[in-house]
Amino acid sequence: MTPSLVSTSRWVAADYAKVGAFVSELGGAALDLLDPKPGERILDVGCGEATLSLKIIDRGAEVVGVDNSPEMIAAARDKGVYAELLDAADMEFDREFDAAFSNATLHWVLDKERAAKAIFNALRLGGRFAGEMGGEGNLERLREALDDELVIRGYVPPVEASNWYASADEFADVYEAAGFTQIDARLIDRPTPIEHGVAAWVTTFRKGWLDRAGVPEDERADIGAAVADRVGTNIADYVRLRFIMRKPN
Repeated sequence: MTPSLVSTSRWVAADYAKVGAFVSELGGAALDLLDPKPGERILDVGCGEATLSLKIIDRGAEVVGVDNSPEMIAAARDKGVYAELLDAADMEFDREFDAAFSNATLHWVLDKERAAKAIFNALRLGGRFAGEMGGEGNLERLREALDDELVIRGYVPPVEASNWYASADEFADVYEAAGFTQIDARLIDRPTPIEHGVAAWVTTFRKGWLDRAGVPEDERADIGAAVADRVGTNIADYVRLRFIMRKPN
């Protein structure tokens, strides 16, 4: 991976498996949209610890997973999934896959045009790409509460965006420019209970954001608890962008 890239996430696999299990659990609708078939070869973009990769394999397909987190790749390989340490924007596959899938990943990849082209190039003619990511308005309340708490404590929230939360039209424009057709992208409001609480969500899902703000590790639990108090609920204001498209024949 090049240092210029593009993903702003930083994961600890064990923490993600505990606090973020709901992400894969709620990815079933996107997986059904992909509808993997026996014998197909499928690219899982941002496979994480491979929970959904295994579900694709259960349907009879072969999976190659990619992720830019060494910890996540190690977890995926421990589950027996073939996975490569790559960022989505750096993939160089050439017409090797019948389909591609991505859940809760593309909003972390800021070099979105390169990622879209890399996915396009990875597909065989007529191949499809389906998945889900954070969409426009995703987590506005939680993100605002975190930044407010950082400012109060004397930290400066990063100026640069950490995520690409696209509108349906913006997303479609990027992937149409990469060469895809028949693009169906739509936003879905999905308020989501956070089983382990907002405080744990902050320290797990905004680890990279806290890194960039220069927050010491020993202060993060307190900040997470303060954000939880601010929002007053364990229902996160998720907005998802679900999509399917094809590479022309």
